[in-house]
Amino acid sequence: MGAIGNLFGFIATPLYYAISGVLIAWHKLLSLLGLNPDGGVAWALSIVGLTLVIRAALIPLFVKQIKSSRNMQLLQPQVRELQKKYGHDRERLGQETMKLYKESGTNPFASCLPILLQMPIFFTLFHLLNEAARNNTPHGFLTDNLASSFGKSALFGAIPLKESFWGSRVWQPDGGQLSVMLLALFLVIAMTATTFTTQRQLMSKNMPADAMTGQYAQQQKMLLYILPVAFGLGGVAFPIGVLLYWTTSNLWTMGQQFYVIRNNPAPGTPAFQAKIDRDKAKADKHGEVYKAPETDTGSAPEARPSQRQQPKKQSRSQRKKSGGQKPDGPTKGGSQ
Repeated sequence: MGAIGNLFGFIATPLYYAISGVLIAWHKLLSLLGLNPDGGVAWALSIVGLTLVIRAALIPLFVKQIKSSRNMQLLQPQVRELQKKYGHDRERLGQETMKLYKESGTNPFASCLPILLQMPIFFTLFHLLNEAARNNTPHGFLTDNLASSFGKSALFGAIPLKESFWGSRVWQPDGGQLSVMLLALFLVIAMTATTFTTQRQLMSKNMPADAMTGQYAQQQKMLLYILPVAFGLGGVAFPIGVLLYWTTSNLWTMGQQFYVIRNNPAPGTPAFQAKIDRDKAKADKHGEVYKAPETDTGSAPEARPSQRQQPKKQSRSQRKKSGGQKPDGPTKGGSQ
């Protein structure tokens, strides 16, 4: 257990400084704007600000995630062909599938990067808040006073950011713990609903019909229900402050994905057709000629027709056999 703790401390130390630095910067800014520096509102908004900074820094990875997910969707028909061809040989199937991904510049693991990179931040923030609340222990740039203020902060004076749903007791006479449970339950439901809505939005609007069947689609459908349930069950044990971070992050993801799907949808999807309809309506409104994209159906652009094949030269004997008529071409008199 000591070795594991040392390993966690080695990994978390730079994250402690990064997270606490951004958190303190927001806290100082909000204090200058007139909020009580020891109040829960200032620290809660600081967590929200921390989330916005982290998600903004992850935008390049989100772009890679979108591109990877889109390519994975569009490649599903080819993947199914490989499954039909090499279904009896799992090793060869895996090799050919990875070859297909490599040739198309698709990384099947890129779609997991944003959430995987957030997990260490998530647990570091949890530990930062827990240590400040339970032991008044500072980490990173937090001083003893700031750690004590952070650990004792409470929204509306009755809902400590350190408390969780399961850590509350509704039978206490002041009723404060009931408020904690209600807010925690609201955040858990919001976190679960935003996770489900984000995944559902992707599947219903930005996945072509061909990608809705097969192994990849089945995995997406499973995640549609597994992830919200997992977050919901785990969320009841997380402090209010950590739930604020995760709910804000989910709202960012949902808004960011909505923007991408609306403005840059994958070909052959309902969102792609909706964008075409909006562009047509906009062009009609301004009296402009609508220029259609390469394909309205989302399929690969059709190959350009090949040039007309020129007739082969024939010998005199061949022309006699064919009735003395030359193949398509101008006659000596110039008529066709």
